[in-house]
Amino acid sequence: SIICENGHVLAENERFQLHDTMIFADLDIEKLNVLRQKKNSFRGMTPDGTSACEYSGLYSCYDLGPAAPTDFDKKFYRYVEPHPFLPEGDPAEIAERSKEILQIQTTGLIARLEHIGCKKAVLGISGGLDSTLALLVTVMAFDKLSIPRKNIIGITMPGLGTTHRTKSNAVDLMEVLGVTTREISVVAAVEQHFRDIGHDPKVMDSTYENAQARERTQILMDIANQENGIVIGTGDLSELALGWCTYNGDHMSMYAVNASVPKTLIKYLVRWAARNVFTDSATDGGRSASEILIDIADTPISPELTPADSKGQIKQKTEDLIGPYELHDFFIYNFIRYGYSPVKIFHLACRAFGEAENGAEVHCGKSEENHPDVTFDKATILKWLKKFYWRFFSQQFKRSCMPDGPKISLVSFSPRGDWRMPSDAQVQLWISELDKISV
Repeated sequence: SIICENGHVLAENERFQLHDTMIFADLDIEKLNVLRQKKNSFRGMTPDGTSACEYSGLYSCYDLGPAAPTDFDKKFYRYVEPHPFLPEGDPAEIAERSKEILQIQTTGLIARLEHIGCKKAVLGISGGLDSTLALLVTVMAFDKLSIPRKNIIGITMPGLGTTHRTKSNAVDLMEVLGVTTREISVVAAVEQHFRDIGHDPKVMDSTYENAQARERTQILMDIANQENGIVIGTGDLSELALGWCTYNGDHMSMYAVNASVPKTLIKYLVRWAARNVFTDSATDGGRSASEILIDIADTPISPELTPADSKGQIKQKTEDLIGPYELHDFFIYNFIRYGYSPVKIFHLACRAFGEAENGAEVHCGKSEENHPDVTFDKATILKWLKKFYWRFFSQQFKRSCMPDGPKISLVSFSPRGDWRMPSDAQVQLWISELDKISV
């Protein structure tokens, strides 16, 4: 016997058993209803190609009344995927999906370049995950178009918090990929700007941080004008959801290749590309592209807008400030894709990331690679879920004027297509529901 939901196996018994057995699984009816609403072709045709209306007389409707609230304290017969954005399946399927994601990004950029007749691209390369993936996609696009990689202008712009590790990774990666490399420090310009506006540089507030981001964007835009090129945006889906970007700073570009790619997927793709795409050996005794990419994936995520610690290491770590991206990407997917309530998302996250068994009886062959890197207790999950809702609602104004970009995943925040939300929407209803949870 077997229990399936929307094409996915939730539970199945073993074959060739000597005695009768029974299997259990929890079906998510709310999820199925949402998917049927989103897929407007669901009722149009039956599997044999016959119009569904011809079968209308064969169905009877039974009103069972409103569904009872789900009791999440009961035993759970369902596996909850902690990384819903990541490719899954056997190794061949994972490789095919990873390749397809990169090809979608690459093809989207190619279409834009050909549409405007542009043969040069300008990127700010920080040595972080987002700018790295954007650079890889741009390189793949230029290779497909048979445009020299030297027409890609990568600019590293050291600021008040740049560390040796990220700067060296940025420079080494650009050199090994064969793109044009430039270094323009923003320190002098930002310090002059502080004097112009009367800001004390010892006060490391949002002005201190955002001035650096906007100075970098100005440099990129002006060089793009000089070179008759376009600025390739690097920001990702997770940052857009949380508003973790500087308005009219790194928030803005001329084409954003990562706009619908969440942070967990970006880290995954950088690692995958290191092992499967950019595998050339190192030249001149330096590091190979693969080695550099792996080190970038292992680097703590940070905007590096405040000074490093006494040892020159990254002090400003994004996930310490706004929460783990593993959790936030889980929240984003279930909130935007399925419209789940805050309470439901909380309990699902507790199952996916908690120390308790995650639907062990219906694990259905999920390998250890599907498990989260770390576990979180209920208080931690609740804390960051509240932070997610607060930031998501308060930062909509940034998503209302975001640049164009290719749609990669089932979730997108483009105001021209998938996501339309008033910037003044209030979050109190969602927060009040979470306030009722005791942990």
